[in-house]
Amino acid sequence: MGEYEDFDLDRSTQQSWDAFTDRLAEVISMMDDTADLSISSVAAGSDEVPFVSFSSVNRDVLRAEAASNARLGESFQLTADELDAMERLGWQPPSADGERPTPNFWIELPQEDSVRLAQITVGALRDVYGIMHPVFLSPDHLAEILTPRKALTGETEFDVEDVKAVVPVSIEHLNDMVSEELQEMFGHPPVIDSEGDFAIRIGSTMLFLRSSADGREVVLFASVVHDVEGRSRAMEVLSDLNTEARTVKFQLVRDRVFATMSVMAHPFVPAHLQQAVRMLGEVADGIDSELATKLRGRTTFEET
Repeated sequence: MGEYEDFDLDRSTQQSWDAFTDRLAEVISMMDDTADLSISSVAAGSDEVPFVSFSSVNRDVLRAEAASNARLGESFQLTADELDAMERLGWQPPSADGERPTPNFWIELPQEDSVRLAQITVGALRDVYGIMHPVFLSPDHLAEILTPRKALTGETEFDVEDVKAVVPVSIEHLNDMVSEELQEMFGHPPVIDSEGDFAIRIGSTMLFLRSSADGREVVLFASVVHDVEGRSRAMEVLSDLNTEARTVKFQLVRDRVFATMSVMAHPFVPAHLQQAVRMLGEVADGIDSELATKLRGRTTFEET
C-alpha cells in the first residue's frame, strides 16, 4: 500500500481543522470596518446553507453571525440539542431587540480574542452544522487568505518527467503509461482484471483505472460500499456527499456505491494521474467504513 498504509483520516481531518482555525484567527485579527467575511458550505447558490459571517463593529470589536433555523433550509435545520450546543459554544440566540437585531446566532468579542472567535466558529461549522472537512467550506472574497497557495514560482514537488505532457498515439500507449505510473507509485505492477482495468488495493477498498475508448480520458472508480439496504436512504446520503465534494463524485449502481473521478489524458501528464490516484484512494478508503455502517452495507475488504 506504500504511502497509504499510515493514512489516518481522523488525524488528517483534525490537522486540517487546526490549520484552518489558525488561518481564520489570523485573518479576522486584521479585519477593519472596510471588509467583511462570510464562510459557508460549498452547497452554495442559496441562502439556506450553513454560514458564519464576520464584520467589524468598531476598531476593537468583531461581530460574528451564524445561521439559525430561520435562515437554514429544511435539510439543514438544527435539532433542539444542536441549538443548545450553539449556546454552549458561546453563541447568543437570535434576537429582535437591541442595537443590532438579527435572525441569526451572534457573538461580539474584542478583536484581540480572534483565536477564541475562530475556535467558536469552527465549533459551529464542524460540530453543529456537521461540515466534515474545511475543504467543504466556501469563503467569499478572502478565500485566498483562508486557503494559502504556494507562490507560482514554477517549483513543484513532482519530478521533471512527471510534469511533461505526452500525447498517446494509441490506447495501448496510454495503458502502458498508466501501468508504468502505477508500478512506480506502489512498487509493483498493477493487477489487470478480466475487463482490462488496472486494479490496486488501497486499505479496505479496491481502486480501478480504465482508459476511455477514445483514449482521451482515464476514469478512476472504487466500489466503496456493497449490498446497500434501502435505495432511497442511499440516494439521500449520496446527494449530501456530492453537494459537499469537489472532484470526487459518488454514485449508486444497483446495490453498490461507487466513488469516481477522471483525468484528462490527451495529453497525458503523469503528475495528474498520481494526484488523482492519491485523492480517490484517500477518500474511498477513508469514508467506506462509515458509509457502510450508515447504509447497512459492507466494505470491499475487512479492516485489518
